[in-house]
Amino acid sequence: MRKPIISRYRVDEVPIIIRPQFLLYGYGLGLLLFFYLLTLRVTTKVKIVGREKLTKNSNHIFCLWHSYVPSALISATPLIHAVLDGAPQVWMQHPVWYMKPIHVLLRLMGVKKIILGSTGHSGRDAAELLVDYLRLGYSTVLNPDGPYGPPFVLKKGILHLSLQSNVPIVPLRFSSSSYRELKTWDRKKFARLFSTIEMKIGEPLFVTSDKKRFKTLNPTNMRFHKGPLVPRGL
Repeated sequence: MRKPIISRYRVDEVPIIIRPQFLLYGYGLGLLLFFYLLTLRVTTKVKIVGREKLTKNSNHIFCLWHSYVPSALISATPLIHAVLDGAPQVWMQHPVWYMKPIHVLLRLMGVKKIILGSTGHSGRDAAELLVDYLRLGYSTVLNPDGPYGPPFVLKKGILHLSLQSNVPIVPLRFSSSSYRELKTWDRKKFARLFSTIEMKIGEPLFVTSDKKRFKTLNPTNMRFHKGPLVPRGL
């Protein structure tokens, strides 16, 4: 049985016969999204709280809920690494064809390397490659409840990445003075023009493996946790 068209092709497996249209879609919409974000950034006030918590001359695994992605992109425009810790960025992204504009957008925003993979789409191989880049000093941004949810529920993969790379997790939390919430699975929130976005940077969290089971963790409260996180059963 053939897969539905929405998930039939990866961005790197689109047939040659439709590849010109696919590239036009990907680069055209990606550029439009970038200029749209620039417009929002110019008309939006961004307040960043807690940047002093980041370790100087080091890399991090930044963590935020899928719902906050629009606010995060606005806050990080035009260059993600300049807003965060200054380290080169590597992102693991959903590889299905319709994500091409987002991949183009991320490259325009300074992401050095995009690794194709997610849950159900060669995610394990992609995670291993991501660990290699983290060990080389790259930072990344992850949504622990993506790509399909359930919303606001932590998946343990981010803990494995931190443990294997010895790079701390830094939770990010966003709020906006005025926004529109979409009726999507993740309840994405889009800040309105001339609103104020506040980005709160939490304490870096280091993961250890001296126990046998995963510790229950609520990322909403991670910013208050100063001790090591303990993923068990590794």
